Amino acid sequence: MSLIPTSTVDSARPYLVGLSRIAIGLLFSCHGAAALFGVLGGMKGGTVEALTWPGWYAAVIQLVGGVLVLLGLGTRTAAVICSGSMAYAYFSVHQKVALWPIQNGGVASATYCWAFLLIAATGPGALALDGLLARRPARVAAEPVTG
Repeated sequence: MSLIPTSTVDSARPYLVGLSRIAIGLLFSCHGAAALFGVLGGMKGGTVEALTWPGWYAAVIQLVGGVLVLLGLGTRTAAVICSGSMAYAYFSVHQKVALWPIQNGGVASATYCWAFLLIAATGPGALALDGLLARRPARVAAEPVTG
């Protein structure tokens, strides 16, 4: 027997998914902003040099992808790209150091990878611009007046 009725959990699920998406997108975009602009404590030693592989591109994905996920705009596509970038970071940087993320410093990369994959699979939940734009009625073009 559950302490919380199933109907309550089911009705709250879209909002819990949406709030989780917002939090993950915000935190991820902070990494990008720190790397690109040196804000929020920045990176050790400043910012990432423009157009350098893979650091600058990863930072752009973090900032832009994180903001898109935060807003719930193009959520599934942005989440897949963010997840892939973190999988790349994990396997190209961390995995060669040690097997387990706790040993190789890749906990954040692995966690973000799986979190974004979950967002891509579940969708944006409530409080997303995707949902607002989908509900918006299509504008009907005015018919030309013939006469």
